[in-house]
Amino acid sequence: MNFAAADFKKLALPFLLALILSAAGAALIWSVNRQLAADTRRFATVKSDRVQAREKLARISEEEREVKERIEVYRRLRELHIIGKERRLDWADAIKRIRINREMLDVRYRIEPQKLLTSIPAKPGNVEFNVSAMKLELALLHEGDLLGFIDDLRGAGNAYVSVRKCTVVRSVAAAQAAVPTLTPRLRAECEIDLITVLDAGAKA
Repeated sequence: MNFAAADFKKLALPFLLALILSAAGAALIWSVNRQLAADTRRFATVKSDRVQAREKLARISEEEREVKERIEVYRRLRELHIIGKERRLDWADAIKRIRINREMLDVRYRIEPQKLLTSIPAKPGNVEFNVSAMKLELALLHEGDLLGFIDDLRGAGNAYVSVRKCTVVRSVAAAQAAVPTLTPRLRAECEIDLITVLDAGAKA
């Protein structure tokens, strides 16, 4: 088929329109792809931010839980008067009260001078764990008297009671008794640490 010059002139406008439409279509596709890529990046960013926000919220919740637990421990220590300076008079009163309530015939004790157990750096000062070693001697009717005495001592507060060791032996007087009496059958010797917590920054 042969095209005359007039035919080319007739096809020039449609051909030009086709080129323009093709270019417009290509530009539209490029713009859509570019927008899609941008939206994909934004979605990934939002998704990442959301994950980080959830992790941060989880950390905040965990820290809040830990703070509440520590506050509860601190409150309990305050109630038991474990926080602060040693309370030797209170310890003596508690031991006397326990002896009377439990009707124990012979209770002897000696409390050594307080010593620093450990110090933990904190703000504004150092938290000090102090220990006062107590040597305790008890005359017992039975082993339960010893356990009850220690439980009562812990319940009295004023220090954290840590039993290092206890030795229980049969009393010589009870072994020599011909007939059973209310004479204490056992003697116990214990080494007990009375621990208190002090904020060194709050001394002044």
